[in-house]
Amino acid sequence: MSSDAATDRVTLAQIADEAGVSLSTISKVLNGRSDVAAATRARIEEVLSERGYRRRGAGRSESRAELIELVFHELDPIWSMELIDGVGAVAKEHGLSVVLTVSGSRHSPDPDWIDGVMRRRPVGVVLVFSDLVPEYRERLHARAIPFVIVDPAGDPSPDAPSVGSANWSGGLAATRHLIELGHRRIAAITGPADMMCSLARVDGYRSAMGSEGLPIDESWIRFGDFHVSGGRNRARELLDAAERPTAIFAGSDMQALGVLEAARERGIRVPEDLSVVGYDDIPLAAWLTPKLTTVHQPLRRMGEEAARLAIRLADEPVEPGAPTPRMDLATSLVVRESTAPPAG
Repeated sequence: MSSDAATDRVTLAQIADEAGVSLSTISKVLNGRSDVAAATRARIEEVLSERGYRRRGAGRSESRAELIELVFHELDPIWSMELIDGVGAVAKEHGLSVVLTVSGSRHSPDPDWIDGVMRRRPVGVVLVFSDLVPEYRERLHARAIPFVIVDPAGDPSPDAPSVGSANWSGGLAATRHLIELGHRRIAAITGPADMMCSLARVDGYRSAMGSEGLPIDESWIRFGDFHVSGGRNRARELLDAAERPTAIFAGSDMQALGVLEAARERGIRVPEDLSVVGYDDIPLAAWLTPKLTTVHQPLRRMGEEAARLAIRLADEPVEPGAPTPRMDLATSLVVRESTAPPAG
């Protein structure tokens, strides 16, 4: 028997002894079997993680399915496709297929997802979530399945590789554009209050206003949900106020669509009576009437870079103590037809 095999047997035996289980139970956990009690599985995963166990043959080998798993909490037919296309293009370059999964809330996938990914054993996982709960991260680490979080919505853990965009700079650029046009009554509709990207975009708005010495009316800062309905409902509140804003920075293009709808309902012309700036630069933005001024977020490239990072981590895992790979891609303002100097 080879020395490698003997080393594997001794290592697994030590792990089994520490966890107080049999070698067959260790094998079930390593192979993603579901017939192991949750408490026992957690104890084994903890020991595997503490011992830094990495299964021989892990990485790009015959023990892996030739897959990249892309996980969303919801599928938006416009926004999500940019990320899917990016991940798919890189997967194709490497001879891999993409498994698309929808699971959980925006904070983390559902519990049944982790059992499924253990069985599928992809080369890597790309997650459009704010983070992964510690249990999921430990199980993925123990099985040497790398994961990358795209556009973190919260403050990801220090050991969570991530690809995001410069949200603060995007909010700053959008608001500065409106200020340069002459607007002073500028409102902001950002995303959910518990998402870091929402807070970063509105912080960019605050910084632009503050740098020009413009007062910030807190009633003009609204938290939406990144959907059309959120933009529409928050815009209705702003446009029905006694003193309405002359410009609105919407924290997503979908919310900007809602703003345009609310303006049409009230006979408010865009951009003659109200300037609107979106965020994301989804393909639809260039086809609206008027065409939407927006912050270009490189969604497709974010998907590409996340997939490349996951594949690289499968081949070259991060050594203990080494910096966790993180990347923030630049945003840029795309000026179209939905912004103009304020009337009068």
